[in-house]
Amino acid sequence: MYLPGFKAIAKDLDTDVSSVSLSLSTFFIGISTGQLLYGPLLDKFGRKKPLYFGLTLFILSSLSCLFVTNIDQLIVIRFVQAIGCCAAAVAAVAMVRDLFTVKESPKVFASLMLVIAVSPMLAPTAGGYLIAALGWQSVFVFLGLMAFLMLLASIWWLPESYKPDPSYSLKPKPILTNFLTVLKEPGFYTYALVSAITFSGLFAYVSSSPIVFMDIYKVSETGYG
Repeated sequence: MYLPGFKAIAKDLDTDVSSVSLSLSTFFIGISTGQLLYGPLLDKFGRKKPLYFGLTLFILSSLSCLFVTNIDQLIVIRFVQAIGCCAAAVAAVAMVRDLFTVKESPKVFASLMLVIAVSPMLAPTAGGYLIAALGWQSVFVFLGLMAFLMLLASIWWLPESYKPDPSYSLKPKPILTNFLTVLKEPGFYTYALVSAITFSGLFAYVSSSPIVFMDIYKVSETGYG
């Protein structure tokens, strides 16, 4: 959503658009590392407590983006924001496994993937109009509000689909052993590589397109979206 605001962010923080794009790169790094963190936490503490923590962290970091005074602060806060938001992504996938049969799961996963695929197309459009009307900070207010509504919905309506397992160890050795078990599966590499190649192409475009369209071709925020 904040992609159309790259030029405005660069101006306000006295930097260039290339530096602003680093805040997107750190966000992706945060999502990648955060997913490894939440898997074990969701098994030890159940699905809801880590989800509450992640959404709260996302809300606080989204609002912190309003008070940044330089690009380095924004880059760090975006990393923290990613650590918070990927709790929802990991919990959603885990809860599909909890709540649906093996036959039903592919249909539900397909719906989740559809949302993930459509969001990069819709978000810049919505963000462009929001930024044009209220400034780039409004995007982070909107995201914080959305996460707050998700938190309330999770507290009131989302069932706890997994009984916490106090015996589940959070020590590095058993966690790494579990990861190695997955890495020994040949099928894992096929799916992981297809996904990696697909999404790397998409996000390479996403991260560099604001510079091309808005800096070189002078496209407006709404036009870029």
